Parts: sequence; structure tokens; C-alpha cells
Amino acid sequence: MAHVNENFLKLPGSYLFSEIARRVNQFKKDNPDTDIIRLGIGDVTRPLPPAVIEAMKEAVDEMSRQETFRGYGPEQGYEFLTEKIIKNDFLPRGVELAADEVFISDGAKTDTANFQELFGIDNILAVSDPVYPVYVDSNVMAGRTGPVNPKGEFEKIVYLPCTVENGMKPPLPEMRVDMIYLCFPNNPTGMTLTKEELKLWVNYARANRSVILFDAAYEAYIHDEKVPHSIFEIDGAREVAVEFRSFSKTAGFTGTRCAYTIVPKQVMVYDANSKTHSLNQLWLRRQTTKFNGVSYPVQVGAAAVYSEEGKKQVKETINYYMENARIIRSGLEKTGYKVFGGINAPYIWFKTPDNMKSWDFFDKLMKDANVVGTPGAGFGANGEGYFRLTAFGSRENTEKAVERIIKMQ
Repeated sequence: MAHVNENFLKLPGSYLFSEIARRVNQFKKDNPDTDIIRLGIGDVTRPLPPAVIEAMKEAVDEMSRQETFRGYGPEQGYEFLTEKIIKNDFLPRGVELAADEVFISDGAKTDTANFQELFGIDNILAVSDPVYPVYVDSNVMAGRTGPVNPKGEFEKIVYLPCTVENGMKPPLPEMRVDMIYLCFPNNPTGMTLTKEELKLWVNYARANRSVILFDAAYEAYIHDEKVPHSIFEIDGAREVAVEFRSFSKTAGFTGTRCAYTIVPKQVMVYDANSKTHSLNQLWLRRQTTKFNGVSYPVQVGAAAVYSEEGKKQVKETINYYMENARIIRSGLEKTGYKVFGGINAPYIWFKTPDNMKSWDFFDKLMKDANVVGTPGAGFGANGEGYFRLTAFGSRENTEKAVERIIKMQ
């Protein structure tokens, strides 16, 4: 008799965005002529940059010729891409990396979910609340979180509440924790940390021999020079942090799939005898066993992001989405909503009216304005009473959605 991994039974009935899709599909079935505008799931809508498309076409042509065909590539990625990443994303910010500290993957979601495999089950983890669900759910699946309480919180997770009072920025843990998930610019709140604020986290991790799992998937949307793009801009971070990045929201690779993770060689974990082990080597071992690398044409396309034309085209796309964010934020503020984010991030986080439950507001927004967003409760207990909209729609739909929300009041 095959037995189930009972940790999976502790998960919510469905993944947040699957539940949103279910409700939207049912609404459309009941109202087939309704024009639904989707600003919920953070999926991009603009096409891949032309420089990327041209590069991928050439790479596909290479795969058609015997003399340039490529089979299995290196599991950690081709050097032509890792070198461009280091040269363009890190060296200009004073961060030096070795090529074997960069691991190319098929998505930041994949890496943030899988990286917890390197840690023992008894590690104590801390997450912001609200939080991107994958951080929690992947640890639940691993059996690291214990049972769930009536509030939907897991017994062995340290939740760091992000509230109006602390500016939606998580406080340092009051106890010692081993694994710390940070995401900045934040999903879902759209908030950022200054170098001084991020330094506090690095200091905490160094003092407690913790590891920071830093999700920087939205760093390309930062416009404020005081906001760091990488945790490695902070002194000491190379000893205690791993950083996840993605081409998905930067260059439209949500359907193309390419990302990368930085694992410095100085980051150590400890066995039962307090002997140190390199996370870099452990992640390499994991990837070479469980992952066969990102396809050659996709990596060539990602490398084209760093060409002069690619940089220009990516910047234009990011500016387009950030103008959408400005339109949403401005419209909501004028309507009287309490709003966060939308300045250095493509997410807008706001308080629901009259303390309405976030799923109730989801249904009301879909019914009365035919606009789909994401209920804050799906991101954790402290997300209740809040709502998230994304800036990844078209300009026309963004403007139309804001007009509908204003008229709904």
C-alpha cells in the first residue's frame, strides 16, 4: 500500500492563483458576455524584446545544423550568460562574483521552492506576513512547518507582521531563526528596503548564523537610488545570503522561463557536529542530480537582454509597466484608498474599504467592476483586509480598470 506524504495534506485546498482562476472561470461561465480585466496574477502582457526574439531565432537555426547543434548543456548554465549577468547586473554595483557562483535555472519560483531542500527539517524559518505563498508551501511540503492553526499559520514558522504601523516592512525576529525569506521589492506589498534597513538583516544573520534567502525578482523596477538592487551591496552579505533573480518580469520571460540564483562560496551551513558545508557546493550537487539546465536558445535569448538594443528595449517595457503602476496608485489614492507600493515595484497593495474581507472584496470587484485582483488573505493572516493589483496589464486595460474601480465607489 502506497502512503501519501502527509505534509501535502496540510496545504490549503488549492494554490492561491489556482483558486482565483477557478472563481474567474465560474464567473465567466455564468456571465459569458462580461469583459473581464485581469490585474491579479503577475503575468506580463507585452511581448519579448525584439533583440531577444532575434537571438533566439538564430540559436534555433544553430540547433538545425550538425556543426552547431548542442545537446546537454552545463546544468549550472552556459558561461556566455553567467559572464553577462556578472558584468551587467553586479559589477556596476560594486559586487564581484565568480562564474561558478551563478546558477541559471528555469524560474525564481522553481529555485525559491527547491532551495529549502538543502536545509534540515529542524531549521526554524521566518517569513514576512503577508508573504509570497511559495516560500511557505514548499517548506510545508518538506515537513518543516508543523501543523496549521485556525488562523492558517503554521506552528513552526516565525511570522514577521507587516503592518501600517511599521510601513509594511517586516521587523527583525525576536528569537533566533535559521532561514529567513526576504523579498524586495516586495511581492505582494510593493515596498522596498534601504541599504541601512537591509544591513540590519545582514547583521542579524551573521550574529545568529542564519541564512537569508533573498528574492530580488523585481529589482529592475527600482528607480530610487537609495534602494539596493542586490543584497550583496551590503557588507557581509556574501557570508549569509543567497539571491534569486529572474528574467520573467524584467524581460517578459514568464512563458519562456529563465532565471538565476547567486550562491556565494562563503555561505555555510552546519551538520550535527557543527562542521561547516558550502551551500554553493550543495546546490551544485542538487542541480546536477535533479536539473538538466535551461535550453540553449532560451539562454541565448536571455544573454541578448544585455545587448545595447536589449537593454534599451527592456527599459522601455519596465517604464511602460511602471506608468501603469502610477496610474493605478494615483487612481486609488484619489478614490480614498490607503495605498502601498507602485513606486519601485509593479505591485499596488491597498486596504479594502470598510474593513471588508479580502475575498469578499475580490468577489465584489469582479461582479461590480469586472476587474480581477488578488485578495490579501491569500498571502497570509496579515494580508486579510488588503488587496493587490498588478501593473502588468495593457495601458488600455489599466486605465479602464481604474475608471471602473472609481465608478464602483
